[in-house]
Amino acid sequence: MSLIIGMAGKGGTGKTTLAGLAVRYLAKVGKVPILAVDADSNANLADVLGMTYDRTLSEAREEMKSSVGNVSITKDTLIELRTQEAIVEGDDFDLVVMGQPEGSGCYCAANSILAAVLDRTLKNYPYQVIDNEAGMEHISRLTSRYMDIFYVVSDASRRGFTAAVRIWRLVDELKITIKHKYLILNRARGEVPQDVLDLIQKENMVLAGIIPDDLNIYETDQAGQPTSVLSENCPAVAKAMAIFQETLVE
Repeated sequence: MSLIIGMAGKGGTGKTTLAGLAVRYLAKVGKVPILAVDADSNANLADVLGMTYDRTLSEAREEMKSSVGNVSITKDTLIELRTQEAIVEGDDFDLVVMGQPEGSGCYCAANSILAAVLDRTLKNYPYQVIDNEAGMEHISRLTSRYMDIFYVVSDASRRGFTAAVRIWRLVDELKITIKHKYLILNRARGEVPQDVLDLIQKENMVLAGIIPDDLNIYETDQAGQPTSVLSENCPAVAKAMAIFQETLVE
């Protein structure tokens, strides 16, 4: 049985760090193998996981789109080959980076083939963590429209929460089938404003938890280190792990 986990949030909310911690939690409890998918055009998940990559799926798509007239290899074979080349293998988890969104011109055929290949690839991994950008362009165009668990990550400010509400609604507009959808308030300093809590209730959002601002994460990020170096005693890590333990159910 597969477990597909998605995350989205505007920049600066700590969404990618939480995606990395979700991968760490799954590996810790033996839910492997895992495929970490960086579907944010501003790709940072590799840094969080302590990995490097040489190729993205968007580069493969561009290559396929420009290979008109090349009869030495079919487009299906080319994208299959490039997709496998784009997967970075680790111990408990692998990584694939989607890359930049489409450029000019029509990508319909390229996207169709890439979507089919990616869907076949994803089936090899019973656990998937997908780090999306706020607009979720890659999710809406390239991957299957289904997730078991979806987290909308926001900071605890009124402005950040407003962006989270837009993402929450966007999921419904994209007609993505989601079994469980949660809000995580991240990087909270002190008490969450009551007006934000009132809006959560008004929007019928399910609050999975509130994660405190943690200097340990900031210092780790500034040092260019992966989240794996963070102790589980760190307040933010401990709270994130508790949230995942409560909500990551198959």
